[in-house]
Amino acid sequence: MTDLETRTAGRLGAPGPSGALRRAAPALLGYAAVRALGLLALAVWSAARDKSAYTLLTARWDSLWYTRVAERGYGYEVRLPNGDVHSNLAFFPLLPWLERLGAAVSPLSYADAGFVVSLLASLAAAWGIFAVADHVYGRRAGVCAVLLWAVLPVGIVQSMAYSESLFTALAAWSLYAVLTGRWVTAGALAALAGLTRPVGLAVAAAVWAAALTAYVRDRREGGTDGGRGVRRVLGMLLAPLGAAGYVLWVGHRTGKGPFGYLDVQAGWRNGFDGGVAFARFVAGKFTSFPAALAGVGLIVAVALLARLCVVCVRQRQPLPLLVYAGVVTVLALCASSYFGSKPRLLLPAFPLLFPLAVALARLRTARSAAVVCGVAAVSAAYGAFWLNGSGPP
Repeated sequence: MTDLETRTAGRLGAPGPSGALRRAAPALLGYAAVRALGLLALAVWSAARDKSAYTLLTARWDSLWYTRVAERGYGYEVRLPNGDVHSNLAFFPLLPWLERLGAAVSPLSYADAGFVVSLLASLAAAWGIFAVADHVYGRRAGVCAVLLWAVLPVGIVQSMAYSESLFTALAAWSLYAVLTGRWVTAGALAALAGLTRPVGLAVAAAVWAAALTAYVRDRREGGTDGGRGVRRVLGMLLAPLGAAGYVLWVGHRTGKGPFGYLDVQAGWRNGFDGGVAFARFVAGKFTSFPAALAGVGLIVAVALLARLCVVCVRQRQPLPLLVYAGVVTVLALCASSYFGSKPRLLLPAFPLLFPLAVALARLRTARSAAVVCGVAAVSAAYGAFWLNGSGPP
């Protein structure tokens, strides 16, 4: 048994909810402070440009599509002059359902409810990320992981009425349930993640990978797992139901069978091509200057992602984390359209931050705090600039 496995096994006796909250409190307070700084910077920047920061957070791009689903249901589409059809069937239903629920039980509008859901979900995501990192690497690394997730350059998306925060929260807690042997909980949360975004299949894949590995290990050791085996199978069965159920429903609604959802995505000129379109997009940057600088930046960013993936493997992260982060990263980089969206599509891949969190946790507190504060200031400024400009389509 490795040191990591020993450390993980030693944490199976998790504290109760109140004790867990106290343990996570520094991470959550730090996260809230970083996000508050980002929102303040956005408010100041937007006011200087005579724009509404709240509108940028709740009523642009995908957030408009989500609120339309919440208000009117599915069936709305926009036909573009070039023949493309943008259908709201491309957007998974959990966030609109929660927006509708929030509007039904409170005076909030659908957009307001979406904003509240995202704020609460971002805190739940931060707690889940802390729980996973704390379980594997310890409390200090857990706090650093949360802060690193908060200060990502596109961290402002965590406060938008988008589905990234909700999905990350469900994914993180599902992975934590896997790591602590709560198979039914893991499967149920994976199913909900699958109702949130297409990449919910990454969570299901992580649950299946962990469950199959546990089964093989039990068989090799010659033991019988009894009720635990039943719960494991139930978790495996639950995990893909959300994503599979919605995709099949879309196929039935469109009359195009199991592949109907792919046709919906094709209407948005989105699909999976193994990264060919993205490679062409990057190559196209080198046809002029200063666009070539952006091309260099993209190549460096992809190289850093690849490097983090390698380090995660070398540090022997638990298999479900590797599978989850790997699938999220591949799907984000190999999508054939919306290249400006790739940074936000990578937001849920939080296990890639763990090597950096471990390194940051080894620094003295004053030095690590200075690093986080500096990066948080840059991130807040960039988020305000980005959202007032091109933003996340």
